[in-house]
Amino acid sequence: MMQRGVQAERGNSPMPARFTGISFLSFGFRPFFLGAALWAVLSMILWIGALAGLWQLAPGYGALVWHAHEMLFGYTSAVVAGFLLTAVPSWTGRLPIAGWRLALLFSLWCLARIAFLATGATGPLPPIVMDSLFLPCLLLVTAREIVAGRNWRNLPPLILVGLLGAANIGFHAEVLAGAPDVSMRVAVAALIGLIMLIGGRITPSFTHTWLLRMGSPHLPASFGPLDKVTLIASGVALVLWIVTPTIPATGLLFLAAAAAQAARLWRWSGIHAWGEPLVLILHLGYAFVPLGFLLGAISILVPGTLAGTAALHAWTVGAIGLMTLGVMTRATRGHTGRDLTASAWTMSIYGAMTGAALLRMAAGIFPQGYLVMLEAAGTAWVGAFAMFLFEYAPMLLGPRSERSPTA
Repeated sequence: MMQRGVQAERGNSPMPARFTGISFLSFGFRPFFLGAALWAVLSMILWIGALAGLWQLAPGYGALVWHAHEMLFGYTSAVVAGFLLTAVPSWTGRLPIAGWRLALLFSLWCLARIAFLATGATGPLPPIVMDSLFLPCLLLVTAREIVAGRNWRNLPPLILVGLLGAANIGFHAEVLAGAPDVSMRVAVAALIGLIMLIGGRITPSFTHTWLLRMGSPHLPASFGPLDKVTLIASGVALVLWIVTPTIPATGLLFLAAAAAQAARLWRWSGIHAWGEPLVLILHLGYAFVPLGFLLGAISILVPGTLAGTAALHAWTVGAIGLMTLGVMTRATRGHTGRDLTASAWTMSIYGAMTGAALLRMAAGIFPQGYLVMLEAAGTAWVGAFAMFLFEYAPMLLGPRSERSPTA
């Protein structure tokens, strides 16, 4: 497991050197990480402006549900696509999806984002159709590679991608019928599931590699019974949350999942990885998984103590925001031949996103300062991705560094 994690990080597939087109279309992480970061900035600015009454968003669809959709399915789906399209060649040893095929897939994602800004002219149906096609297309492309490479151990993440695609279609159906409810919880559960599976693989793997290089004796524990029990308990808790989000049994299962996830995270020796932010950020991002379970349990078992949105945003801004940025920064550096160490800019990116997560959670806990903290969280979010674009856009657009022997 440790070795496979390192291969996925550095892009040590035997095939990529054969691609002779432009660098931007050589690997999925390039267009999709760049597109995700650009959209993270633009969509948040549009949302803050809409809150201030400066303009209307997605007329006929709804500004609030547009914001929720573009965070859950717009930004995050692009990061998932960039990761999978880059990791799958390392998993299977097959050629990456590149060139015109990658361009078509990325164009479909871009067109859906643009179409949702034109619902006043087109109505909601055309953008809904375009958007609903993206995740199934991504699933078909990646599943084909997994099956062709007979890499069966990596099918579970694709099941969650399929669930995310189904949630996206369900989200649109619920919006047209009234307001999204179940589909949002399915989407969040699928994304947290991906973090538990993939984050639970790469976090101890990369930590092991770095600590071994530093000569530390405090190496992460291998995958074992506790991990299996934690994944099962957390999965059951999430399913119960989807179906019955407010009953005491859900709250109790959330408490159990929080404790199990915290124990799992502790066994990965993150406390000894403080010297490398590229490693530490994965532990920090994952820490918002048990925190979300804990806050969710409190909101269910002790009604009125805090808003349920505090738990939701611990997952969506904290876990998803920090883990995706951790993956984007690390994968970009590794796959473009840069040193796997965080610069001052990268540490500022992590700091801004951590601030955004804490502020957005606080807005759900302290309603008296809701609007101020909401705007501050949005500003910190924009700042994090603006800094990402400043440092990483040249890497994503440019050729691979010649210092690395792999292409």
